[in-house]
Amino acid sequence: MEGLESIQKDAQKELEKISNLKDLEAFELEFLGRKKGRLTAVLRSLGTLSDTEKRKVGPKAQILRKDLEGAIKEKKSSLKRGDIDSRLEKEKIDITYPGLKDPRGHLHPITKVRREVENIFGAMGFEVASGPYIETDFYNFDALNIPEEHPARDMWDTFWLKGMTYALRPHTSPVQIHYMEKHNPPFRIIAPGRVFRQEATDASHDFDFWQLEGLMVGKNVSVKDLKYVLETFMSKFFGKKVKLRLRPSFFPFVEPGFEVDISCVACVAKGCSVCQKTGWLELLGAGMVHQNVFAAAGYVRGEYTGFAFGVGLDRLALMKYKIPDVRHLRTSDIRFLKQF
Repeated sequence: MEGLESIQKDAQKELEKISNLKDLEAFELEFLGRKKGRLTAVLRSLGTLSDTEKRKVGPKAQILRKDLEGAIKEKKSSLKRGDIDSRLEKEKIDITYPGLKDPRGHLHPITKVRREVENIFGAMGFEVASGPYIETDFYNFDALNIPEEHPARDMWDTFWLKGMTYALRPHTSPVQIHYMEKHNPPFRIIAPGRVFRQEATDASHDFDFWQLEGLMVGKNVSVKDLKYVLETFMSKFFGKKVKLRLRPSFFPFVEPGFEVDISCVACVAKGCSVCQKTGWLELLGAGMVHQNVFAAAGYVRGEYTGFAFGVGLDRLALMKYKIPDVRHLRTSDIRFLKQF
């Protein structure tokens, strides 16, 4: 049987060296473990001793056991306090130190263009109107003077839903019909929004894009009003004087209809690679609202006149920020967005 003095001496030396809870746990197992503890072995061997030896060794062994348990408890408490103090020292916060700023996001180019367009037209008295993405055949085509089997429907590759009863809107023109059904002239509105067409995606086309349409209706509204509004808008949007050229064209919802060209904003109409040396850029379609459209909205034929126009916000963004490919607007590449 190992002597109590030897156990006490070894325990004191080892306890002084312990600096972490893991080592303290190993110490406790070494001396007080149920199976192989050194002091536990002494206590278990008391049964083999004579009565005289039991009275001599037993009390000393019990006192040593209590002393070791107390020392272990105190050491454990000390190590825990030290661990907390150490963590607090490492994790302490200087409340006077300036905080870290969260990274700020960037507005998407389309969002910036849309807001700027709304501000410019708002200054000219135009109200912003909106409508649903899913429309009936009536609002998508019939009310716009495009009846069933009309060849003009081939101009739009439409996403049809529910057996060709509903469709994703291929233009924001239905917003004009909804608005006219609830309002009487005079009024001025713009309708910016997403539209959807079954088109092959390339550098200048996408199946999901943003369109802006404008409508002004009243008494004696004429082509000169259309030209003035568009010239004013383009000049303010591009930050330089812009001229307009109207070329006759066909759109079923206007009569007469025009393809609208603007003087090249890259070379100031002098001729460059952007405008293919012509000095002009084809930008949008416009015209005087067809009386059939007014009739579909519930107006009396001939009582009012008005103009309408439509342009892609994506295209305005490409031109304003000199973006070479419309697909960049849909990639969500943070490196691209950070430029704006």
